[in-house]
Amino acid sequence: MNTLEWVTKLISFHTTSHLSNLKMMDYIVHFLEQEGVEFFLNFNEDKSKANLFAIFPDQLGSIQNGIILSGHSDVVPVTGQNWHTNPFQAQIKENPLYGRGAADMKGFLASVLAHVPELKKQDLSMPVYIAISYDEEVSCIGVPNLLEMLHQKGIQPKYCIVGEPTSMQLVVSHKGHYTFSCELHGKAAHSSLTPYGVNAIQYMAKFVDYLGDLAEKLKTFKTDNDFDIAFSTLSIGKISGGIAINIIPEHCQLEFDFRNLPDVSVEPIAQKINDYLNTNLLPEMKQKSESSYYTCQISDGVPAMPETKDNYLIDLVNHLLGKNTRGKVAFATEGGHFVQHGIATVISGPGDIKQAHQPDEYIELSQLEECDIFIDKLINKLS
Repeated sequence: MNTLEWVTKLISFHTTSHLSNLKMMDYIVHFLEQEGVEFFLNFNEDKSKANLFAIFPDQLGSIQNGIILSGHSDVVPVTGQNWHTNPFQAQIKENPLYGRGAADMKGFLASVLAHVPELKKQDLSMPVYIAISYDEEVSCIGVPNLLEMLHQKGIQPKYCIVGEPTSMQLVVSHKGHYTFSCELHGKAAHSSLTPYGVNAIQYMAKFVDYLGDLAEKLKTFKTDNDFDIAFSTLSIGKISGGIAINIIPEHCQLEFDFRNLPDVSVEPIAQKINDYLNTNLLPEMKQKSESSYYTCQISDGVPAMPETKDNYLIDLVNHLLGKNTRGKVAFATEGGHFVQHGIATVISGPGDIKQAHQPDEYIELSQLEECDIFIDKLINKLS
């Protein structure tokens, strides 16, 4: 199967994150078995999803210190989006190929899988691995599980290329992404008796003002102009509270995300937020009702990916791309997890990130061709 055939097949599998990815993985497993490729599967707790790790040893049979080609199997939902094509049936219209996951990121996986027969027959100077993970779109849940399995098996890769859509440009760093979930619990009362209640929405409004001030301070706290957004950001996404117009709301919940530069740690930010709640907001609430309390915690997190100091990987990828770039991006990938496990990592893949998660998601056929050329050159370089 060539890359176009592979991407058509992969898009046909409905692998939205809340669903199983096993049908798609079974198809890939069958293909790898036919090709005689060594691999293993690594399942989530209820065995409904799997990571896959395929191994192409070097010419001496070693499986250590190789390079990973990494991608994820899951896609985001299409619910509520106005598609003009069937999102799970690849269609080519005036060059672009449409379908959910075309850019993010089944196009990259298609190119990698199309090159399996070539990888299998080459005498490689270093091992090559293919990693396909589950639940990347929901805080990269699958990759830490996969990395733990690699550790248990005693396999230590040295390099990784994550094939997220970068229009085949080299990206050397990305921000982290952490989701905070905070709740205020006051005291309900009839709205005609406001002195007897503790209005959780009203106090949450004060907290929102504080977060706005904090977001402004982050703009000048630390900056890196190589990023598309040069500073760490904080964005309020959801708020809910109250049950009736004539009842003082006892409860209010707020969710916001924090996207940090690699040299900005999330822990001090979380501490500042909790200090404000505990020192400024809670005492005032407790003066009105001792039963008042708050909770605030990080519910999801993806670590930032700092730029690798390993010039070999950066020089290699730039050479193969025929470019000399070192971009940095605000969106997060599984790359941060690989770096935390001592694996030098960069990002480069076909498609435009602006297409990710959008209705009528598409990838230019020229991008798939460029990715094919890149992987061809990589295999030749390692042969």
